[in-house]
Amino acid sequence: TDLVDGSCAHPTIPDRVSPLLPANHVTMAKGTGLVHTAPAHGMEDYNVASHHQLPTDCLVDESGFFTEAVGPALKNKNVLEEGNEAVIQMLQAAGSLLKEEKYVHSYPYDWRTKKPVIIRASKQWFVNTANVKAAAQDVLKKVKIIPTSAVNRMLEMLDRRTFWCISRQRCWGVP
Repeated sequence: TDLVDGSCAHPTIPDRVSPLLPANHVTMAKGTGLVHTAPAHGMEDYNVASHHQLPTDCLVDESGFFTEAVGPALKNKNVLEEGNEAVIQMLQAAGSLLKEEKYVHSYPYDWRTKKPVIIRASKQWFVNTANVKAAAQDVLKKVKIIPTSAVNRMLEMLDRRTFWCISRQRCWGVP
């Protein structure tokens, strides 16, 4: 609580100041209580950013490479490969690296390629309308779903959704 409303200098982007914000998902049981926030790369971070009206800048492109917004030292480097090492070198050069150790991150993996999936925000059309939700549920009731026991589970899942995203980013589709 002593750090709430504080700020710190960004370790790799000069002249960028980052606010220190409280978040319910950050606890002493899950770490130090202070973590970085990447609003474009995870739901919990996105929720914190939305609550505080922060931008959700995505610094990673569709192929997993840093964009030009991160600056020339990282631009076009793969975030999971040479980009990782470049960030470590930048932190060392700035005197901002307190400790480095190998860590096996629990990234979600793509079942087809067996490679880590990088969660990233992209521009979408989001719908938060009861009429659209009701219409979608009515249409779903007319779809032949196998096994039939999955129909109610699917309807309940759709009912719990607060936002709907109309997306054509996946070539293989979704149920």
